[in-house]
Amino acid sequence: MTDNRVRNRRRAGRPPAGAKAGERVTDYPQLSIRVPVEFKARLNALSAVTGLAQWRVIIEAINCFLQDLPPTDRELVNGLSERLMRAG
Repeated sequence: MTDNRVRNRRRAGRPPAGAKAGERVTDYPQLSIRVPVEFKARLNALSAVTGLAQWRVIIEAINCFLQDLPPTDRELVNGLSERLMRAG
């Protein structure tokens, strides 16, 4: 019985929390920005209220901003970001 419990025990620590299954946030590139105090407070509040990690809140904001662009600008952004990712 003790052997079975040891095998079914979950791993210690938090599970991977990347944007896609199996990805780890620690593998993502880091971004450092300076923002006014009120926006940092707003990011903290959004994260607390929604239960989302701060990086996820920022990703959602970027996606919303991108969707609001005209289709031609959106295509330009998508093409440029693809080229930048390929370049490494």
